[in-house]
Amino acid sequence: MAHQISVGIHQPNFMPWLGYFYKAYQSDKFIFLDDVQFIKTGSNYTNRISLVLSGEENHITIPIKRGSGVQNINETEMLNEKWKKKLLGSLQANYAKTPYFKEHKEMIFELINFNTTNLASYNINFIEHIAELLRFKTQFIKSSTFKIETESTQRLIELLHHVDATTYLSGSGGDNYQDTKLYAQHNIKLLYSKLPTFKHKQYQTDKFIEGTSIIDAIFNIGLNNLKKQLFIPKEK
Repeated sequence: MAHQISVGIHQPNFMPWLGYFYKAYQSDKFIFLDDVQFIKTGSNYTNRISLVLSGEENHITIPIKRGSGVQNINETEMLNEKWKKKLLGSLQANYAKTPYFKEHKEMIFELINFNTTNLASYNINFIEHIAELLRFKTQFIKSSTFKIETESTQRLIELLHHVDATTYLSGSGGDNYQDTKLYAQHNIKLLYSKLPTFKHKQYQTDKFIEGTSIIDAIFNIGLNNLKKQLFIPKEK
């Protein structure tokens, strides 16, 4: 029987939520979709995170430079670094009394202060570092490595072939934009990655706020508890 290889593909998000990391954890190989277009207006999860501030969900956004034409995520630069000061101050003010803030503050603050103006590089550095601390066995790859010109589902199919995928782990909303029949035609099994029900205590709120950055879980329950409860280290 041929070796089975599960592959997840996702844009390199900014300090993502637990569901993003769970998909990476389930993947033998995880492809950062870094050479696709950055949205023309507004913000999305590549430059915005959700945190619990004063007991409510709030967002912090990285301001980015916008060119006159199309720009890909890996071509996108930060407008300034003022947001770092705001994020560090917000974490200090709202998470200092969480159980694991002191233990993980230095590591998280160093990642926030990572010295690059490139959005994709910044996000990938954070994701790979946290994944390593959580002992993921996942191999991380950038889609820009392959210089693929096709779009939509066909682009994903070509990426999956490049890394010898037998299974594609899609997000739960994938059916809204992809041609699911193509996977079967290319002998690739389509599965959906869904974060198991996982609620942890959050500071200053009794109502669990879903979708927050993994930073929220790290400060509230700690990396070791995350490994034990959600990301059980895989043996290979």
